[in-house]
Amino acid sequence: MIRLTFWILGAILLGGIVHLSTVLAMPEAATQDAYSRLAQLIPVNAVTALAPPNAQNGVMPFMDPAFAVAVCRYDLSGGPLKFTAPVSQAYTSVTFYTRKSVAYYAINDRAAGRRTIELDLMTREQRADLPEEEDVTTADRLIIESPGVTGLIVLRALAPEPGMLAMARRTLAEAKCRREGARG
Repeated sequence: MIRLTFWILGAILLGGIVHLSTVLAMPEAATQDAYSRLAQLIPVNAVTALAPPNAQNGVMPFMDPAFAVAVCRYDLSGGPLKFTAPVSQAYTSVTFYTRKSVAYYAINDRAAGRRTIELDLMTREQRADLPEEEDVTTADRLIIESPGVTGLIVLRALAPEPGMLAMARRTLAEAKCRREGARG
């Protein structure tokens, strides 16, 4: 009887290990993650508005139809990026994701405290290469360190009423994601 109990406990333990390993390996094994799907649709280092979700299409999972959504697929191999996004009347959020869809930074219009969310995105190495500027404080310049060279910036603007969705889209259309020093 004790031998059977040990076999059952061993089988349960082995099943748990296999299950946990599978769950943890899925993000690495996935071939149709958000970055891969968006890479086929949007250019690098440019903000692109996504079509509103419906039952037939959904570029990204769990898109809320009450939000206008735009995405910047970034590549920092050529240098840091300057990101600017005006805030909408209701609510605006900006979330930064790694290439493997792990969120590493988020900010919203209330946290920004301004009418425009402005920041510099760079890798740790690029930040280490920055000259020390004594007269520029953290409040003057928000610098975000990306854990990798590529990733996604997802902008969301709330439309509290369906009639305000066009206004939220126009707000996101003014967002910019470009290399530092580039015009436009």
